[in-house]
Amino acid sequence: MYAVVRRYAGVTDPAEAGRRVDEGFVSLLRRVPGFVAYYWIDAGDGVMVSTSVFEDQAGAEESIRRAAEFVRDRLASLLPEPPQVTAGEVVAAG
Repeated sequence: MYAVVRRYAGVTDPAEAGRRVDEGFVSLLRRVPGFVAYYWIDAGDGVMVSTSVFEDQAGAEESIRRAAEFVRDRLASLLPEPPQVTAGEVVAAG
């Protein structure tokens, strides 16, 4: 399995960002081959974190591309700073 973690700082409206992600992005991500799970987390203080899990690296890489497009097209006004993106193979899970 592969996971992608994106950390967004400076989020101007976390509730609206969450609504847009839930109503628009989640369905896009579910259509990526190898999709396993997705979580959008409000960490407080204008920080939001997403975690995507895929069966393979190709799915994880596709999620990075789709996330960048979705943020550009639907969330740019709410997420003014570029995300910190970390991706890699899952080596332990519970």
